[in-house]
Amino acid sequence: MREKQIVTIGCELASDNVNLVSFRSKSSLLDFDIVLFRPEISDFFSYGTEYFQGKPSLSDTQSFQLREYCEHWRRELKEAVLAGKTAFVFLPELTSVYIDTGERTYSGTGRNQKTTRHVTEYSNYSSIPADLKPVVANGSEMKLASSVAPPLAAFWNEFREMFTYHVLLAMDKTSTAIVTRTGDKPVGGILRSKASVGSLVLLPDIDFSPDDFFAEENEELIWTEKAETFASRFVAAVIQLDKELRAESDITNEPAWASSDAYLMAPERALRAELMAAELAVERAQKTKEELAEQLRVEGRLRSLLFEKGKPLEEAIIEGLRKLGFTAEPFKDGGSEFDVVFESPEGRLIGEAEGKDNKAVNVDKQRQLQMNIHEDLQRDSVVAPAKPVLFGNAHRLSSLDQRGEPFTEKCVTAALTMNTALVFTPDLFLAVQNHVECQDDDFAAACRQAILSTIGRVTFPTPVTREPTQTTEREASDA
Repeated sequence: MREKQIVTIGCELASDNVNLVSFRSKSSLLDFDIVLFRPEISDFFSYGTEYFQGKPSLSDTQSFQLREYCEHWRRELKEAVLAGKTAFVFLPELTSVYIDTGERTYSGTGRNQKTTRHVTEYSNYSSIPADLKPVVANGSEMKLASSVAPPLAAFWNEFREMFTYHVLLAMDKTSTAIVTRTGDKPVGGILRSKASVGSLVLLPDIDFSPDDFFAEENEELIWTEKAETFASRFVAAVIQLDKELRAESDITNEPAWASSDAYLMAPERALRAELMAAELAVERAQKTKEELAEQLRVEGRLRSLLFEKGKPLEEAIIEGLRKLGFTAEPFKDGGSEFDVVFESPEGRLIGEAEGKDNKAVNVDKQRQLQMNIHEDLQRDSVVAPAKPVLFGNAHRLSSLDQRGEPFTEKCVTAALTMNTALVFTPDLFLAVQNHVECQDDDFAAACRQAILSTIGRVTFPTPVTREPTQTTEREASDA
């Protein structure tokens, strides 16, 4: 008999018999028999995230990502249960945030224009395909509901000491399986599919990563024997519970022959036609979504100026320079190859790019840059030396507020003697971001002039200030 395929999302077990999938994955759950799901979304926001009405207010990008993954898992869990799978959902603390709706309203004009950003409340429970209406409440004193089935009772009795509840749920009595010791408030339950043997089993939370599950070996964390023992017991228990839940189901999966057109009821034919139309609409919407996602990816390529190296950094520099009004291209002709040649009415320049993981950009690239200037000048079509520009992305793996000086002292000294402009690529990104935001031709010209006229590190001009974006809340139903 084939072994049960088990997958975990948002939690991990010390077992080789369990597949681990990231919450930030688009994996299908139809490949598995049993799902262990724990909706944890804290990594979608971090230190520095803005707050609104006491809760994290996510950026446009964070909002898009969180909503996309939550909707993916909500859909996957629903389809898995409909396909006859058993999904165990562990209910962690309710994490409520504000996400961007994409809607903006504007007031005022010109420099005094105010932008209002509309947000709506969203939570990790949005990834669960059930309207649970969770209310925050923490405790560990629980019991089984009086009508609970024996299979869950055996599972509960084995692991009850590990469970903690963080929310009270809105569930009817037929679905409620676990309640608070006092007051009989629902904290867990079983939602059975009406069309298959699948079940959505809602359970209070478990700490799958206590300290005694880990040990350090050769500066790496490894699972302890205790973790492996727990995983073995837990996997065996969920397989047994899955088996018994299926056996209790009154549903028989419809055989293929019974669903042929010969046995369709008249209302079914009409509903199938409506369903096909709805599926076509979904396909069109999905295509539109994919096109918008690709446009979003293209527009976001300039962020490579913040963290990339090599060809991706060179491509982002070229795109950024074009945004500021330069004509910019990589150059390759015979033995000569330059990262970028760019010009505008103000002058002509040649650039070299260098990205460093954890250190400042040193003087090495200056020699290559000077050789490029001389090679370029030897071409018949060039009548004057181009301005040399060194683009550096130093300490690229660190956040901007944690980076040191981008160019070494020797690199700065050499730039002064070689008439070289030094451009820290995150500075270029911020200048381009400001220009795209304000669409000010005078600001773009000032940025071009700053690169052309500077010897040493380039300081870009300060953009015209606008009124800060305000945040307002919309109704949660808009989410």
